[in-house]
Amino acid sequence: MTERLPGGKDAGAELVEGTVRRPVRAWTRAVHDLLRHLEHRGFAGAPRALGFDDRGREVLTHLRGETVGRREPWPAWTHSTPALDDVGRWLRDYHDAVADHVPAVDAAWREGGQWKPGLIIGQGDPAPYNAVWTRQGLVGLIDWDNAGPVHADDDLAWVVFSWTPLHAAEVVEREGFTAFSKRRERLERLLRAYGWSGTTEQMLTRVDARLRHQVTTMRAIAAAGDPAYQRMLEQQLDHALESARAQLAAV
Repeated sequence: MTERLPGGKDAGAELVEGTVRRPVRAWTRAVHDLLRHLEHRGFAGAPRALGFDDRGREVLTHLRGETVGRREPWPAWTHSTPALDDVGRWLRDYHDAVADHVPAVDAAWREGGQWKPGLIIGQGDPAPYNAVWTRQGLVGLIDWDNAGPVHADDDLAWVVFSWTPLHAAEVVEREGFTAFSKRRERLERLLRAYGWSGTTEQMLTRVDARLRHQVTTMRAIAAAGDPAYQRMLEQQLDHALESARAQLAAV
């Protein structure tokens, strides 16, 4: 039995006999090496890499639960307090598990970059639309195509941006979030769950820098011809991130 899976930047993910099949990209082998490392470390919050099928597609285990898909507004759990606790702990556990992963020298990453000591390989886009949820809480994160070298604090900054959430008001309102007066409280709760040792203001500075970097990266990859990133610019997602940066002072 085959089922087309919703969401994702790139079309083509299918559920086949209980496993996820996706087209192979230039960065797939590097991501599989990462996922195998996580499996070896006993980290359960990510799919397992099972190799490739007879059509040349990658094969991954399927994390069962509810996802955002293409719905708006998003499911209530995406903006719940338990989600802040769960994703903070998930990221802490992930960073502990990935800390000793050294990728191959020739590893290719979708958004570029080269690993060096002091960096980790981040999930790349640990946002609610890549989360799997059940009544028991967060199961894990899917869609690891954007995994790549990053400072752990910048990885945390993207989680803070995505889950507090700190995106532009016009964006998060469509997604169902309206509790703007509670954003600082929510941000600080997430940081406690993760075990962040810095200040809230230091993290907001990190978020601003992370957004600035993402806009630059998005535009560069689109200019290089990546259709998914070109669609992002057509949808003015780069301008939305710039709007989010301008609104950070209100948090």
